[in-house]
Amino acid sequence: MNWFLISLLAQFILGTATVFDKLLLKKSYPNPIGYTFWIGILGLIAVFLLPFGFEAAEAGEILYALWGGALFMLALLFFYWALYYGEASGAVIAVGGLSPMVTLFFSSVLLGGFLSGYQWISFVCLLMGSFFLVFTGEKETRFRVITYVLMSAVLFGYSNIVSKQVFEATTFVTGFFWLKMGGVLFVLLLLLYGPWRRSILRPDGKDEFQNKLGYFVNRAYAGAGSLLIYYAIALGVPPLIDAMQAVRFLFMFLGGWLLLRETFRGRVLVLKLSAFVIISLGILILGVGEYLAHTAPDADRPLAWGVTFSQKFSGEFDFGEGRTWRDNYNAILDDLGVRKLRLIAYWDIIESSDDVYDFSGLDYQMRRAEEVGASVILVVGKKVPRWPECHEPDWTQVQSAKFKVQSLLDFIEVIVKRYKDSPALTYWQVENEPFLPFGDCLVVSRQMLDEEIKLVRSLDSAHPILTSDSGEIGLWYFAAKRGNAFGTTMYRRVYNDFFGYIDYHLPPEFFRLKQSLTRFFLGDYEKPFLVVELAAEPWLTKRLADATLEEQFRVFDFEFFKDSLIYAKDAGFDEYYMWGAEWWYWLKTKHNDSRFWDEARVLF
Repeated sequence: MNWFLISLLAQFILGTATVFDKLLLKKSYPNPIGYTFWIGILGLIAVFLLPFGFEAAEAGEILYALWGGALFMLALLFFYWALYYGEASGAVIAVGGLSPMVTLFFSSVLLGGFLSGYQWISFVCLLMGSFFLVFTGEKETRFRVITYVLMSAVLFGYSNIVSKQVFEATTFVTGFFWLKMGGVLFVLLLLLYGPWRRSILRPDGKDEFQNKLGYFVNRAYAGAGSLLIYYAIALGVPPLIDAMQAVRFLFMFLGGWLLLRETFRGRVLVLKLSAFVIISLGILILGVGEYLAHTAPDADRPLAWGVTFSQKFSGEFDFGEGRTWRDNYNAILDDLGVRKLRLIAYWDIIESSDDVYDFSGLDYQMRRAEEVGASVILVVGKKVPRWPECHEPDWTQVQSAKFKVQSLLDFIEVIVKRYKDSPALTYWQVENEPFLPFGDCLVVSRQMLDEEIKLVRSLDSAHPILTSDSGEIGLWYFAAKRGNAFGTTMYRRVYNDFFGYIDYHLPPEFFRLKQSLTRFFLGDYEKPFLVVELAAEPWLTKRLADATLEEQFRVFDFEFFKDSLIYAKDAGFDEYYMWGAEWWYWLKTKHNDSRFWDEARVLF
């Protein structure tokens, strides 16, 4: 269980406990001082954790932990005052909206760093939402509630960072124990002030202990949530964990309405709903931004670069001096030094007539890959790379759907049996972007893809299956769950018949977030994810060989090429297969422009 799930569970517990807090404070124990005192005293339960990892700590670390525990209890006292004088959902969400940003502030001051763009956006959203909520209360209590909310948020934020520093300096059990002891010492100091001592030891009110059992049960319940929060802070990022208080808000609204009979009408209802939306947006921005910021890929990590080579696409170019696609391919291996290849078994080239095969082209590519020690992803299927996406031989067009399917399976079987023993082979890619409705044959059905994958696995259990999907608009999940590895495309500038040219103004973090979400839903954090098509050539409405250089560079110039490489590195993958080596070679040999070719050589 990671810190995210731990924090999620903790917020659920604390959210429901807060509703009961309000119920107890207003109906059975209207005494924030006493309530805070006994919560602090319950921190002595931390003694029972000592056998599970307690270690000796330096005096400075102990004092700092005591300070952090005292800060937390003071924040809790202001929170309960706000809860008592305000309205449950409003007070809690106001504190929840402010404390993450306060945590960020103290994180910047004490741990270094400044607010980035997304943090400022989140700050504005959270502050605005909290402002709306606080001003839905009664006029005569507004200033008092605002004061309590601000003090509570500031102290909670500061204590979060202190706790994180304590956990970084000691073990979790050691840090947790001394933090709780700091809370105990703080609440004992409350006894020194006479009116507070009487509130604690001799509280007024005839029914203050009317629900005594409920009080202690809820304390134990909330204590479990508090322990989980501390553990999440020890494992994760305090601002992000604090921002996850959004989980509590739903229970504040539902609990306030169902249990506490809080009413939301007219202007107040509009303000509350607006605040909920704005704060949720702010927390979402903060949460996603912090996650991405703290999972940024190492800029110096080793990267593997390869190319997708298409015999068919290369054959469209006139390289000059009698050069053919074989010269293009050999230059990729021998001049560029590429050692990772994605090759394509074109059905319409290899089996242009029914049951008549010409393996000369693919045999040559595989043999040369073996000679230089390259590794190969071999793509099979009817929907494979390069326009028009669907590469079925003409003779299949007169077949019924049933026989066409069988013909495809027969072709795949022939390919797998022929190349499965090649030392160059690393993956079988079954179909290309099968669920993307693009090209002549649109999508491949899930049933058909499953049948193809099953066939390949039955014929060759030694090599893993790779499946692929569109990087920007694909869902990924349905393709990724079917393969042993997953490949995405990465195009930043595309053409659409309706909209014309479209630039995807997506930050590289988009791919990192999408990968993380896909892995989460798959429950698989080990499966290889790679970029099988990194666009490094122009996307035009005509063949590149028929377009002028001006038309090509207007869409994809050298600066955009270099920027695309930087973008790809920041996207966080470790293996990339570039798309366009045929075009670079054509520019180099036919137009004496080797910029793209030379820049790519550096990678290999």
